[in-house]
Amino acid sequence: MLKKRIVVCLDVKEGRTTKGIKFKENVDIGDPVEMAAEYYRQGVDELVFYDIMASADGRGPILDLISRVASQVFIPFCVGGGIGSLEDIRSTILAGAEKVSLNSQAVKNPDLIRQGARVFGNQCIVLGMDALKDSSMPSGYRVYINGGRTATELDAREWALQAVELGAGEIVLNSIDADGTKAGYEIELTRMISQAVPVPVVASGGGGIPAHLTQVLKEGQADAALIASMVHSGEYTVGSIKEALSAQGVPVR
Repeated sequence: MLKKRIVVCLDVKEGRTTKGIKFKENVDIGDPVEMAAEYYRQGVDELVFYDIMASADGRGPILDLISRVASQVFIPFCVGGGIGSLEDIRSTILAGAEKVSLNSQAVKNPDLIRQGARVFGNQCIVLGMDALKDSSMPSGYRVYINGGRTATELDAREWALQAVELGAGEIVLNSIDADGTKAGYEIELTRMISQAVPVPVVASGGGGIPAHLTQVLKEGQADAALIASMVHSGEYTVGSIKEALSAQGVPVR
């Protein structure tokens, strides 16, 4: 059985790590470079760095900060936010990222997924997807962009399938309904996307206690669980979460 991954997410705004609930009421919680080094020490499997204002501000990735974070971690490191061209992908990878997450920019220009996968390989191209419950959509979920602020006409399941067909090698699937609530992941959404696509799905949004991760990794069929608030608050360490998962029969690294 494949081992499940624990991924810590650093949402970055104006060079500082920030945390909000459902993309609102963000507060400053620390220096991303120091936090990345600490989670690496704790044994996290992967790190994700999202510049949450880059697309909305119409600018590219903060390469200097990415390179400083990359210098602290020797695990897969994924960067998202403001990556809108092949040149942005190249410069982000050269700054030290192993993968790039395309979210708003992929919706605006789906061919960017295809180009990126062709030049850098599918394993480097991650689709970041923010989905919100919407009964008018075929799957029951609508895709949002610009940090959850702008609704699109895309259905979550259809967009996931299209992105994988274009070359995305992984999907980080964030439930806006659950984001930052610490009340549990969106199991139905995660299971639906996990069953629909042949690539790894990382569940995001809602992790509050280790039992939530157990549930989304087992029932939601996710390949990995992304956490933020759980560890940022100091309530848990990556190690204590892995121990709890292992005790529940979830194979972890």
